[in-house]
Amino acid sequence: MGWDGPTALDRQQILRDTKSVAMVGASANPARASNFVATYLLSSTDFDVYFVNPNASEILGRPVWPSLAELPVVPDLVDVFRRPEDLGGVLDETIAVGATTFWLQFGLYDEALARRGEEAGLTVVMDRCLKVEHARFHGGLHLAGFNTGVISARRR
Repeated sequence: MGWDGPTALDRQQILRDTKSVAMVGASANPARASNFVATYLLSSTDFDVYFVNPNASEILGRPVWPSLAELPVVPDLVDVFRRPEDLGGVLDETIAVGATTFWLQFGLYDEALARRGEEAGLTVVMDRCLKVEHARFHGGLHLAGFNTGVISARRR
């Protein structure tokens, strides 16, 4: 019995309904995927973005909180950039703070974890990039993962 995550239309609705995003495992290192996603979310969305990392104090000029429990808001969506062995603890924190969506980035997939999250009332999205999904539904996706700003079928 496999796990079926939200459909494309469901994911689009999740993004429409989301006002605040907590990025767990956000990094100040520009070479990290979380930094690239954070830069996109801050520049191309209306989301209120909060960074969670116990080992940082500032990322992209914004404050960082050591845990979800210490955020000044309850985030709608928790976007996770952590190792697979850390996901259970992040799920527990997500449930405890009352977020509605638990979103795991590319490469993160655990059916038992998804079922546990859903049983706790969360919407769970796995193995999908929040930046890619947002760009996909808002017309800004390019093969390289960013908006070139060029609308043409002709190669340069």
